[in-house]
Order: sequence, then structure tokens, then C-alpha cells
Amino acid sequence: MARKPAEKSAEAPKSDPRARVVDALMALAARQPWDMISLTAIAEEAEISLADLRDLFPSKGAILGGFVRRIDRIVLDGTGEDMQDQPARERVLDIMMRRFDALLPYRDALRSISRAFERDPLGMLALNQQGLNSWRYMLEAAGIEVDGPMGALKIQGAILVFARAFRIFLDESDPALTRTMAALDREVKRGEWVLARAEGLDRMAAPFRGFFRAACDGRKRRSRRHADEPHPDAA
Repeated sequence: MARKPAEKSAEAPKSDPRARVVDALMALAARQPWDMISLTAIAEEAEISLADLRDLFPSKGAILGGFVRRIDRIVLDGTGEDMQDQPARERVLDIMMRRFDALLPYRDALRSISRAFERDPLGMLALNQQGLNSWRYMLEAAGIEVDGPMGALKIQGAILVFARAFRIFLDESDPALTRTMAALDREVKRGEWVLARAEGLDRMAAPFRGFFRAACDGRKRRSRRHADEPHPDAA
């Protein structure tokens, strides 16, 4: 698999207060459990007031969302045209591996955050929503169609593939991330198998969807026509 190295550092400009807050959260998460990180500690680490922090972010989760968008930007900025002639599978693997490259400097913090969210179902749901937003753009950058009936399945499938490889990534000691890459390869193959069968079912269901739409439209037209007809008892 062709792999394009990350071209842009994940380090944000220090003059940007939002970036300083994101950096502060990740620095604190690398040193202590997520649940012990307070908003006051984040403000102190970022060298801003608590009032200024409130203006920038409403919660720790929102700051984490800012980190996710930072990684999105790094990956999207590094997406060129050199993979356009590659199969879809290779393009998706390239995007995923470059995302892991961007996450690598934050791995200690990500271990702490991951452990906390494993015990927080509501937090996991919020994190999945962040993933839906991210992977819509990631797949678009890989040239994968994300609209239409199968779009949501592709996006959620990409999240699951990445999440399974993410567990390997957190504990891998090889700087080249060979185990992570191998895990991604396996999970993408499995995802392709599921998607192929889902697309087959979608094609089989297409005529029935058309029939039921036509039937529903016919019922609506008849209902409107009956509603417009005068009642026989009307004077």
C-alpha cells in the first residue's frame, strides 16, 4: 500500500488561543486521567482565564472536538492527487494511515482519553457523532461516494474499521506502525465484504422502494382528491 507521510505538523500556532486550549487539554491528558482534568486546570495550562476559556469552548468534550477537527485539517491538507489512480481500497487505507500518523504525537493522551470513554456510554455516543462528521470528509477526500442510501453505512463502517485498528495503534511500539497497518488491512477487507452484501441487498430492494413510493404517492393524491370533493350533505 502506498503511504504518503504526513506533511504538516500537528502542532498549532501558539498565538491562537483555541489551539493553545486544545494543546493544553492533550498535554494534561498525557499526564493524568481524563476524569481528573478540570476546566480550571485547562485554563491554567493554556495560560488564559476561565472566562476566556468559556468564550472559546463550552466543555471538555467541545475541546476534544476541536482536537478532532485539527486532525481532520492535517489529513485533508495533506491529501493530494497522487492516489487518484489507485483503487478505492488503497485510497481509504492511505487516508487512515495518514490519520494515525497525525495522531502519533498525542498517543499518551489518547490512551488516557480512550480508557475514560470506555466507561462512558454517553461520551462514546458523542464521540461517534464526531466520527460521523470526520469520516464524511475523510471518505470524500478518498474519492468515496458518501451520499445516497449507502452513504451512512460507508461512514459508520469506516468509523468501526478505524476504531478496531485504533486499539492496536495505542499499544504499538513500532514507529512504522506495522501492526496497525496490518490490522487496518484486515478490517478493511472485512468491511468490503459486508459492504458488498449490503449493496447487493440495496440493489434488490430498489424496485420495491420505487413501488412503495409510487403507491404512497397514489394514496396521497387520492386523499387530496377526496378532500376537495364537496360533501353530499353540503348545501
